[in-house]
Amino acid sequence: MRLLWLTFGLIALGLGLIGVVLPLVPTVPFLLLAAFCFARSSERLHNWLLSHRTFGPMIEDWQRSGAIRPSAKKAATVSVAAVFLVSVVLQLPAHVLAIQAVTLGCVMIFIWTRPSA
Repeated sequence: MRLLWLTFGLIALGLGLIGVVLPLVPTVPFLLLAAFCFARSSERLHNWLLSHRTFGPMIEDWQRSGAIRPSAKKAATVSVAAVFLVSVVLQLPAHVLAIQAVTLGCVMIFIWTRPSA
């Protein structure tokens, strides 16, 4: 079972790292998932992730109080707006834009209603 958690953790970490360079892929949710998986599989990787200079504080904020830093909220908002703008520029069908607007709107409501770290 530990090997399965480790595999999921490494996949989540990889997706999170991809999200650092690709604005369309979320970073923090994947890092939270990686921390969850590593806590069940590898104390060394879990400690490394929590002590990471960039990612550790975000994970600890979430684990402690479900908080998201204001800078992360702003970055998420810019990314979501960019994604929707690209969809509009690509002239996606109206029903696709409507589904995307509702989904992204719900994501933004979730993010902005979390406490700030």
